[in-house]
This record gives sequence, structure tokens and C-alpha cells, in this order.
Amino acid sequence: MTSQTLREARKYEEASEKFIKKDERPDFHLSVRTGWLNDPNGFSYYKGKYHMFYQYHPYESKWGPMHWGHAISDDLLHWEYLPAALAPDEAYDRDGCFSGSAVALPDGRQLLMYTGVLKEHQANGTYCEVQTQCIAVGDGTDYEKYVQNPVISEKDLPEGASRFDFRDPKIWQKEDGTYCCVIGSRPADGSGQILLYTSPDGFEWKFKNILFSNNNRFGKMWECPDLFKLDGKWVLLTSPQDMLPKGLEYHNGNGTLCLIGEFDEEKGVFKEEHNQTVDYGIDFYAPQTILTPDGRRVMIGWMQNWDTCNMRSAEEKWFGQMSLPRELFIKNGRLYQKPLKELEQKRCNKVVHKNRTFSGEITLEGIKGRRIDLELNIRPANGQNLYQKFAVRFAKNDKYHTSLSFRPWESVLKVDRKFSGSRRAIIHQRRCLADTRDKELKLRIILDRFSAEIFVNDGEQVLSVTMYTEQAADGISFFTDGSVEIDVVKYDLLAN
Repeated sequence: MTSQTLREARKYEEASEKFIKKDERPDFHLSVRTGWLNDPNGFSYYKGKYHMFYQYHPYESKWGPMHWGHAISDDLLHWEYLPAALAPDEAYDRDGCFSGSAVALPDGRQLLMYTGVLKEHQANGTYCEVQTQCIAVGDGTDYEKYVQNPVISEKDLPEGASRFDFRDPKIWQKEDGTYCCVIGSRPADGSGQILLYTSPDGFEWKFKNILFSNNNRFGKMWECPDLFKLDGKWVLLTSPQDMLPKGLEYHNGNGTLCLIGEFDEEKGVFKEEHNQTVDYGIDFYAPQTILTPDGRRVMIGWMQNWDTCNMRSAEEKWFGQMSLPRELFIKNGRLYQKPLKELEQKRCNKVVHKNRTFSGEITLEGIKGRRIDLELNIRPANGQNLYQKFAVRFAKNDKYHTSLSFRPWESVLKVDRKFSGSRRAIIHQRRCLADTRDKELKLRIILDRFSAEIFVNDGEQVLSVTMYTEQAADGISFFTDGSVEIDVVKYDLLAN
């Protein structure tokens, strides 16, 4: 039975979405139906459709009591909104239905697993959020919360683990039909850890082991874990809070971490062999992955940064969008990402400029737009002296631009949106080290009205950035200090 809280949310979102014009949204990135969106939740394939739920506050374009929004897709690029799936309407989740995941049950129903939040008054007069793991079961549109919720609570925590920082279950089914989930946790040292739980049926859960401990290496609390097998290795993704920078590999604040290694399923322990950042740009957090029916591992993240959420006015009708779906693979012991191959079906109006040598700043005929797929190959002209700097400036007019620049002597690639129209002193720049094998740099820049995602050297690194520059700023220019030869291929991307 649908609660009054959920009925009200559904009625409100249906009425409010009518005030958001199609061209006021991204075209092929999932954005919120109305109000506020953060973490992807319940990313799954069910009854022939991709399902994406998301952290959702429909009533304002800022964070509030968390609901679960819901959308479905055939191709992960064209999305259809469904009614909100969950609302904070029970005693154990009345202060929020936090992040979680989804899986299909043998009887054909879909199971959602999420974190229920209940604010508890403390002896010192403050309130803390008690976080427990809950489930709801439904048919792909309507979901009923389990009468025995919560299914994992403080009694199921290992010694020293906080009941206030215990969230974001990622569930999967093993080949033998049983279930596992990983959950973010904070141990007594204030750092992060990932806990592993098992279940015979998805309803009754037992603590298995501490899968992996942070030991204060990468930030503090670890959120939104995901564990999966990829190209013969195991990959653990998580989003640490309050990170310290390590060179250009990890940046201050909240980020995304990838650990590649081995998983001892019998003991329930993950052994790290390699660590790296998932996204080197400004706006990317809390990713979830899915295994597609044709066997690809695809990841989508929240294309935002907690420290830049005041970038848009609270009067805006929506805030928050997901990243482009990215196919994942491991190469040379490292996580690579490439845009979902279905994006190529949206390409049209191809424009090519080959072997163009220049210095200073130029524009090229036919190279502009805010919904485009742009491929660049950059190298020293005639293989001679190395240039000092190369930059491409996009979402550009006389007043605004966002830039991507590269200094080959330092191998530093930088994205910079300080001239994108932001009136806030927020994070505007991020840098990473980019490899230029044979003195050549390959870039693929995908723009979708309010964002840019930059794939470096066939996905060795990715930088994501949101920008709310007026849409009329659609120019693109190229700048170099020194002499550079470039190949440019541009496609427009068809509107939905």
C-alpha cells in the first residue's frame, strides 16, 4: 500500500516537471525529474529495461529528506521518468531513505536494498543519525517495504563500528543463487572500512567479515562501495570523504577511489594490488556499476561535487545529473573507462580537420556546439621542438569559456571553468598527470549542454566537469604556445 508521504511526492513531481523545458535539461545525461538529485541508486537491469534510482528531494533543488527517484531506459542514454519509488515514511527511515542497490529475485520481483535513517537525540543535546539496512520489494514501479525491516542493524556490526556511519549497501547474486552485499562503515579509528554480508535469499542477512580497511590512508568515512570482477581481477570502488591530496593522484575533499586486486570469497577479504582515482575532474562521486546483458561492466556516477552544490541558485527548478555511462576495462593493471558505445549511434554531421599545424589561437570551420563528441590528436609540429602549452576552449563566447590545457614538459593536464559564468568561489580547477607516448596526446571531449567529460588516451584517465554557461556560448577555439599539429574530428549528437 502506498503511503501518504509517497503519494504526495508522486503528485508533486508529476506537476512540477511540467515547468522544466526540455532544452533546460541535459540531453543524454539523466537529470532529476524535479528538485534535487545526488547518488545513483539501484542501478540494475530488470524486465528488459535499465533501471536507475537516485537520491531525491523533489520539493526543492537542494538536499532534503531523501526519497528514491526512478527512471528507466532501453539504452542508458534516453530516459523515461517513473513515479518516485521510496519515501521516508516508516519509523526506521523517517529521516531519509539513503543510498542502496537493486537485484532481481527468483520469483520475478525486484528487491531494493537501502539505508534507513532515524535521527536519535543524544545525551549532549545533539542529534545523530542511526543508519540501518532495509529492503523493499516490487514490480518495477511500485515497491512495498519489508515488514521485518531493518534487516541489518547495529546488532550485526563488528566491534567498534559506528551505528551512525553505516550505509550504502551494494547487493549482488552469486552463481549459486545466494546473495552478498558490501556496506560502507566507520570503525573506531574514525577511518573507513567496507563490511561484507551474506544472505541465502536476500531477506535474512549475516555479517561475514571486514572486507577491507582504510586505516586512514584515503580520507575518512568510505561511502557507496561496489565490488565486481573485471578482466580476471576484482575491483573495489568507494567514495572516501575528507581526502588529502597525494600529488595529482588524489585531491582534497570527497573523491572516488578504485582498488584493483584479489577477493578471497571464502574468507571474505579483499587484497589490494593497485589504487587510483576514478575521475580526475571536479564533478564525480558515488558511482555504481552494472553488468549489461551483453557482458559489459558499465559505470554511472553522480556528476557533482559536495563542495560545489551552491553553484546554481536555489531558485532553479532542478539540480543534479548523472555522468555519461562508461564501459570499464583493465589495461596494464589500471582501470580504463570509455564512453558507452551506444553514444556513437547519436553521432551526426561529421566535420574533420587533419594535420592542421598552427601556433597562437585559431578556430576551425564547423567546430562548435554544446552537444558534441570531439576527438583531438595533438603532437609537436613536424615532430620538432616540443610546444610549451596547448589548450582547447569550449562553451565559449566573448564573455565565457571553459578550458582544457596541457603542458607537455610537466605532463600536466588541467580543466578550468573559472570563466564559465560561476559567481561563487568554488573549485574551478583540477589537474592530473597525462602520459604522452610518442609525444602525442589523445583527447575525446563530450559536451551535453551543462557538462564536459574528457577521456584521455583512450580512457586511461577521465575528467568530468559541470558548467552552467548560457547555451548561446557554443564556440570552440584552440591555442598553443609553440607549434602544434592537430587532428580534429567533431560530431554533433542528436537530440533525444
